[in-house]
Amino acid sequence: MRLALPTFLKTTTFKLALIYSAMFAAFSAALLVYLYYSTVYYIRAESERRLDLEFEQLGNAYFTGGMERLSQSVLERMTRTGSTYFYYLEDSSGRKIAGHFGRMPTTPPTADVQTVYFEFRQQEPDGTEILRPAAGRIVRLRDNGGALLVAFDTEQQTAIVGRIQRAIFIAAPIGLVLSLLGGILISRGAARRADELARTAEAVMGGELGRRAPVRGSGDEFDRLASRLNAMLDQIEKLVDSTRHTGNAIAHDLRSPLSRLRNRLEIALSEPMSRESAEATLEETVEEVDRVLGTFNAILRLARLEAGAEGERVRMDVSELGEELAELFDPACEEAGLSFKSQISRNLTILADRDLVGQALSNLLDNAVKYTPEGGAITFSITRGPNGTVDMTVVDSGPGVPEEARERVVQRFQRMDSARTHPGSGLGLALVDSVADMHGGELLLSDAGGPPDMPGLKATLRLPRV
Repeated sequence: MRLALPTFLKTTTFKLALIYSAMFAAFSAALLVYLYYSTVYYIRAESERRLDLEFEQLGNAYFTGGMERLSQSVLERMTRTGSTYFYYLEDSSGRKIAGHFGRMPTTPPTADVQTVYFEFRQQEPDGTEILRPAAGRIVRLRDNGGALLVAFDTEQQTAIVGRIQRAIFIAAPIGLVLSLLGGILISRGAARRADELARTAEAVMGGELGRRAPVRGSGDEFDRLASRLNAMLDQIEKLVDSTRHTGNAIAHDLRSPLSRLRNRLEIALSEPMSRESAEATLEETVEEVDRVLGTFNAILRLARLEAGAEGERVRMDVSELGEELAELFDPACEEAGLSFKSQISRNLTILADRDLVGQALSNLLDNAVKYTPEGGAITFSITRGPNGTVDMTVVDSGPGVPEEARERVVQRFQRMDSARTHPGSGLGLALVDSVADMHGGELLLSDAGGPPDMPGLKATLRLPRV
């Protein structure tokens, strides 16, 4: 989709480019004006300096030899090859003593020192006369009332200044046009990148959840924005897939308990039952309903966890929590015919929600008790982990989880086929993984080192230590 010109003119990138062009044009104009006036100032200052030098030398001649020596110096300068100065010396009566002109080419001075600008006629080699501009200085001679004019032709200076002006008048529009073109090109490039992001968003809204914004690898702000957008889209796709799978899994995993409930109720309605049989049926029904409610409560809590709407982090002693859980699960293991061993380091603190961490550790311990066969062993430990972390580890001697299935079993409603014979909803490890993500930690699953047929499972909840 290409941007139409009127739409492009409304974009923020074009407006920014226009502002940039205006600022560039203003800066360029200020620079050109500065160069113009600094050049003119330098030319005039250099002319003034050379005039000062001429008058200094002529003044020395006047003070050492009087009018005669001054007139001689003027005549010498008039015959000097390559001289660019014009001279005129007159006495107090206005009579010419020496000089290039027949008479004083400007009005008599009204001050002892006066800067003058005038024009004079100069005869060319072909006999024609031209009018030339000049500038100079008249100094009145105090002793005899005479006057001395030293001037120079300003035509060359005027030509230089004119060339500078023409260069400015040519460069300024060109610079303005180039800055506008450059700004437009830059803004159109930025607009295309923004349009790519917009097309990606439109495609995702249209159902293409796998669509991603292009990342060119330039590392600019559009690449960073595209990377963040892609990360967000990855998360959205993951949540949508999880929601879709959750619906299927709920239908699959709840079909059996709901069917059993229906069968029991139908039997209770169709056959006469003794009081004892009715009570047993009702107790089984209540237990089945409790399991269904437990599944829904787990789903709700997991959804809140993933939405970040549950849990308040406080500084807590995880060692103390571990002692409480070890004391709670020791008799449960003994009742199931399992040996239980705990190894808990002291004074390990984390910043976490105590209830959520407790629920996560309870899930790990409950899974170990559930899947470890009679006569097996369970080890529960809380120790210092690498890089400032705390490792909360549950090791069992059960069937374990194959390496290729470990990423799958931490997803919601994912259960291995061998686990279908045990009660459960497939949400236990998913909740542990969500708790780890919420606290900036991770859930690590590995073999416990047992024999090939019973490798066991080592589950470690690793959270940052404070």
